Order: sequence, then C-alpha cells, then structure tokens
Amino acid sequence: MMFKHVLGILSIGFVLFLAGCGNNPETEIYNHLEAAVQLEDDFQKQQDEITKLEQEEQELYKEIIELGIEEMEQIQELINKAIASIEERSVNIQSEKKSLDASREEFVKSEALIEEIKDEEVKGKAVSMYEAMIKRFEAYETLHKTYNESLTLEKELYEKFLKDDLEEEELQAHIEKVNLKYQEVIKANETFNDYTSKYNELKKNFYEAAEINVTYIENN
Repeated sequence: MMFKHVLGILSIGFVLFLAGCGNNPETEIYNHLEAAVQLEDDFQKQQDEITKLEQEEQELYKEIIELGIEEMEQIQELINKAIASIEERSVNIQSEKKSLDASREEFVKSEALIEEIKDEEVKGKAVSMYEAMIKRFEAYETLHKTYNESLTLEKELYEKFLKDDLEEEELQAHIEKVNLKYQEVIKANETFNDYTSKYNELKKNFYEAAEINVTYIENN
C-alpha cells in the first residue's frame, strides 16, 4: 500500500510594532522582516489547499486498489480524478514557491542594514537570525524540488494502473520508489520546519536585544 505524506509546514510568526524607536537600522530591519512575513500569506493558504488535495487523493488511491480488474471503467474514472488532483497540487506548489521567493527578496534587504548596527551584541543576534532565515529559504528549495519529484512519481504510478500488460513486480517497484521519495519529502519538510522554528526564536532574541517593542500574533 502506498504511504501518503501530508505536508506540515511551520510558519514565521507575524508581530505588531507597538512603539517607535526612531529611524535606525534596527527598526528598518523590523520593517523588512515583517513585510517578508506578510508576503508569505499565500504560502500558508496554498499549504491548506495542498493538504486538502493530498487527503482527497489518498481516498481515491484506496478506492482504486480495492477495485478488481473487471471494474476498469470505474478505475479509469478514479485515476483521472487522482491525476487531476496531482496537477492541481503542482499549480499550488508553484504559487507557494512564488510567495516564498517574494518573501526572500524582501528579507535580504535587511542584510546591508545589519552591518549598520552599532551595538555588537545586537548585531550578532541579527546576523544569527539572518543566517537561519537564509538556511530556511535554502531548505525550502530542497523541499520544493523533492515534492515536485514525488508528484511526477505519483502520476506515473496511476498511469501504470492503466497498462494492459502491467506486471505486479513492476507495480510494486514503482510503489517503492514513491515511498522512498515520500521519505525524502518528510526529511526535507522537517529540515524546513527546524529552520523556521530556529528563525522565529532568533528573531525574538534580536527584537528583545534591540529593544523593539512588539506583540506576537499567534498563527492558526
């Protein structure tokens, strides 16, 4: 039976600026960081839709493998739905990446400002925060690539079900490929989430050190 992975993505937390500290590098950095968060709004929306589609496709897969060869017409209909779901997820994934790319473009604007921070302790915390976020973006690139590869393998699997001369060994071999790729997706997903958690904590440390007065808004 094919193992189905549902993505679980952590988000960077949005914070609200409560008190002005003047026009200095720290507050300008804050502006870029929180603008980057807002640019990830669509990223979160796409995640919800992807999870929904994954769950629907899993149900389709279960129905397919429970049907006998004499029910090929029904199998064909279910496979068409499953492939359509994969193609829809592919579109969601591209929208998701566009959101992350925009976030990264905004975030890197803070790099030059970090060099302008006079307090060495605050600068050190800003550098650590910045490096964690860059690693988070890099981790997403790996996740994005691996997830797309899993979609290709899934689509190929459904197409194999329609082969008249399909051997059980061939089918099982491909299911194994799908499962191995899912394991890669899980690992990439965990790495991305680890860097997200690390960044959130380091950003909080930076704001505290820079005495930027903020309130944290919980993400649902």
